[in-house]
Order: sequence, then C-alpha cells, then structure tokens
Amino acid sequence: MEGAEEEVWEGGNMRIGAFELSYPLPELREPHALAMLRPWIDVGSVGTMILSQLESYFGAKQLGKLARPGNFFDFTRYRPTIYFREGRREVSIPNITITYAKQEKGQDFLFLRLLEPHALGEVYVDSVVQLLKRFGTKRFCLLGSMYDMVPHTRKLLVSGGAIGEKAEQDLEEAGIQPSDYEGPTTINFLITQQASQLNIETLWFIVHLPQYVQLEEDYIGKVRLLEVLGALYDLPKDKADVEKAKQQLEKINAAIEQNPQLKSIMPQIEAQYEAKVEKREPTRLSPEVENFLRELGNRFSQN
Repeated sequence: MEGAEEEVWEGGNMRIGAFELSYPLPELREPHALAMLRPWIDVGSVGTMILSQLESYFGAKQLGKLARPGNFFDFTRYRPTIYFREGRREVSIPNITITYAKQEKGQDFLFLRLLEPHALGEVYVDSVVQLLKRFGTKRFCLLGSMYDMVPHTRKLLVSGGAIGEKAEQDLEEAGIQPSDYEGPTTINFLITQQASQLNIETLWFIVHLPQYVQLEEDYIGKVRLLEVLGALYDLPKDKADVEKAKQQLEKINAAIEQNPQLKSIMPQIEAQYEAKVEKREPTRLSPEVENFLRELGNRFSQN
C-alpha cells in the first residue's frame, strides 16, 4: 500500500495517502469540504445531484483521485464501463473524484465524491483525513439521503449532527433534528471522528425520503436539502429544480389517489411524522404496513 507521507512523483503528480493529485497543488483558504457518499446514503441521487450543481455553480476544477482504486473497490460490484471517445474504445474505472473551487470573496471549497470501500477501509479513511489536513480544511460536511417512514405530504425531515462549537451552532440555527440513529453504518463516518481530532469542524445532513416513493432522481429531496445548505452558504434557488420537484409531487399524489390501501394508511404515517417533529414518542407502524410500503416503493421505482 501507498505510504502515509506526501511525496512528489516524477511526472509532476503528488501523492497524499492513497490519492494522486495534480501538482502544483492549489492554495486554498481554510476550505469547507462538501462530500457525498454512494451508495450508502445517496438514495434518489440527492447528494450526487447537489455536488454536480455546486461544482458547476462555483466553477470547480479537477484536483485528483485514488491512484489505485482497485485496492479499495470490488469491480464486480462497482462495474467499469466501456465508452467510445473519438472513435476509440476506452474504459472508465470507478474512482473517487476530488475537485476544488477558489473564490475572490467568500468560501473556498473541496468537493469529494466518495464511494463506499469494500476493502482497506481504515487506509481509505486515513487518506481522506490526510487530504483534509493538507489543505487546511476548516469544515467537513457530509450530505446524503435515506429512506424512512415519512410522508410526502409534509416538509421532508432533515436530520444530522455536528462536532465543533460553530458547527453545532449552525446545526441548531438550521433547525435540524439531531440524529438518534443506532445501527449499521459506513466506515466513512470515521472521517468525522478523526477530522474533529484535528480541530476540523464536522457536519452531516441527511434528508429523509418517503420509503414508498423511490425515484432515481428525487428532486423533492434535493430541493429540501439545498434549503438547509443554502442557509449556510447563501446559494441561489434553482427554479428548474423547484419545478421538477413540483411535478414529482403531483405524480405521487395522483398515484396515491389510485391506491386506496396506501391512501388509507397515510394518516398513520403523518401522525408518526408529527410525533417526530414534536419530539414525542411515535406510534410504530405495524410490520404489515411497513412491508407494504417497502414493496410499494420498489414497484414505484420500476415504473
């Protein structure tokens, strides 16, 4: 495996942990690193779409990627793809991509498109943390989405967490519910713990999407999470996204009108939502109802 120390390679590239970066490296002013993670917390491609929009908006430039992604990823699970460029057949290998954006006024950024590792997870995490340290990162923010028993008829819940005084203040001012999740997670959450030991503030925002509506690109979730992010970074609203979210909502309402069984249990889902918002003990849905909603979500995503 690659060593932990930085070194300049012949050919003009630099190694930081497992990453190969273009040299010379840009000088960034206490950047905020915004990251998404596939596939663990990117249902509806919410994090993917947000990072694509932010990279375009801020004019992000390529910085680097893993030197040997096969050390971390199983290519029978993340498949390489074949494509043609100028008549030549080429292969695209799944990898992390890192971009950056500098601004004359305002915040500098790093953007990290992370993939869940299948092997050497600790080395993977250490390399990301080394990267954050090298650029003097002030804040690491993980953006994502997950399915939950929440109704589409209410404002989507966003849960999260923070480490660091200013980050905790921002979390509270954004009105985000602290996450009380316990259970299986991703090795990448070690990044938040290790970063905090280097005095890097950490935040994570997860938008909760209805279990019974599973869309390949969920613009309702994207718009909701950008509302939270926009409060921190003064981002403009994308009118096209708002319109797409409105159209998706109309389609969901129409589909529910044609499904008497789902329509009949919506009040239960809404009551559970209200209990969460008001921080009361929610009444659990029956296992039969939960299974029905999951099956319905799978069928919805295939249509």
